[in-house]
Amino acid sequence: MDEFLIERLGHQGDGIAAGPVYAARTLPGERVQGIRNGDRLSDVKIVEPSDLRVAALCKHYKSCGGCQLQHAAEPFVADFKQRIVQSALDAHGIKTEFRAIKTSPPQSRRRATFAVRRTKKGALWGFHARASDTVIAVPECQLVVPELLQAGPLMDDLALIGGSRKGEMSVNVTLSEVGLDVYVQGGKLLDNALTLALSGLVEKHRLARLTWDDEVIGMRNPPHQKFGAGKVVPPPGAFLQATQHGQDVLTAAVLDAVSGARGVDLFAGCGTFTLPLAERSEILALESDKAMIAALDSGWRKAKGLKKVQAVARDLFRRPLMQDEFKHMDFAVLDPPRAGAEAQVAEIAQSALEQLAYVSCNPVTFARDAKVLIGAGFTLDWIQVVDQFRWSAHVELAAKFGRTHMQR
Repeated sequence: MDEFLIERLGHQGDGIAAGPVYAARTLPGERVQGIRNGDRLSDVKIVEPSDLRVAALCKHYKSCGGCQLQHAAEPFVADFKQRIVQSALDAHGIKTEFRAIKTSPPQSRRRATFAVRRTKKGALWGFHARASDTVIAVPECQLVVPELLQAGPLMDDLALIGGSRKGEMSVNVTLSEVGLDVYVQGGKLLDNALTLALSGLVEKHRLARLTWDDEVIGMRNPPHQKFGAGKVVPPPGAFLQATQHGQDVLTAAVLDAVSGARGVDLFAGCGTFTLPLAERSEILALESDKAMIAALDSGWRKAKGLKKVQAVARDLFRRPLMQDEFKHMDFAVLDPPRAGAEAQVAEIAQSALEQLAYVSCNPVTFARDAKVLIGAGFTLDWIQVVDQFRWSAHVELAAKFGRTHMQR
C-alpha cells in the first residue's frame, strides 16, 4: 500500500493528496495508506488522524453513500462550505460580506429518494453505497426525519407488490403536514390488479398520497406544504427544499434582500418564495412546469390576506423575461437550477432593475452570473450560505444584489 499526505478537501468532499490523488472520508493533514487506482485511493487506512476528525454519528456511515462528511468536526465543515463559495467568487475577483452559515439539524431532511429492490427473501430498501449500485439498508439513518424511516414497512410492501427482482424502484417519500406523499418510479407497469393492490396500501399505511409513475393511485388527504401564509399541494415528485429549516432560512434571506410594491419570482416552482413575498407585494411568478404553476395558483387563491399573484408558465431558458418587462418591477427573485440563469441574467443586467435576491445551489454558476450583474452596476451586498444537505459537500446560498440611480 502507498502512503499519502492529505493536503486539502476537494469540492466533492474527498481528501486530495499530491498528484492529485483523491481519498474519500479523509481530512487535511492526515497521513493515509491505500491502494492507488489511477487518481483514486481504495481501501484507505488512516495512519495519522487529524484533530478535526470526529466519530461519525450514524452507524451506517461507513457503508452508505448518502453522506460524505460525518467524520469531520462541524466548525470545519461550516468553514469548508463557506470557502467553496468564496473560492468560486475569487475566480472572478468578487468580494462580499458573508453572513454566518446556517446548518440544518440532524434528522431534519423531510424528503428523500430511497432505492427499493425485491429480493429472494422479501425486500431491501435504503441508499446506494458510494459509487455503487449496491443498496445499503439504513434503518437508523441520522439524516432524515423519523417519519421517513417509519415508512420501511410501506417500502417492503411496494417491493413485494410492484417490484421485480430484475430491477430497482425509486421511491421518493416527502413528509407533508397530513402524512407521507409517496412517488414511485421504476416498478411494474400498472394494470387493474396492481392498481387495486396499491390502492390498499394507501389506507393500510395512512398515506396522504401514493403516485405510481404519473398515475395517482390514491389520496387520503391533499399533501400540502406551507409557504408563508399559503398552503400548496405540489405535483407528485415536485421540487421542495430538503428541510423545513433550510426553507425558512432561505425565505428569510429573500425577504430581507428585497422589498417594494411589485416584484417577479423567476423559476418560482410551487411558490416557496412567491407566497411569503405576496404577504406584502404583488408578485408575477414564472415557472416552466405547468403543474407546479397550477399548484402555486391554487394555493394563492385559497390563502387569505395575500396580495395579487399572477402565476404564468414560461420557460425562462428559452424565453427569459426581457429587459423591458422589468420596467414596473421593484425587485426580482431568481432561483434557477444548477445550470444557473445565464440568459435571464443577461436581460436583468440590461434592465433598470435595482433589487435582486439570487438563490443558488451551485456556487460556480452563481459566481459566473454575479460577475455579469456586477459588470452591469450591481453590488453584491451579502451572501447567506445554507447547509441543509448536512454532511454532504452540497452548498446552497442566498445573496442580495442592489444598484441605484437606474433610469426606468
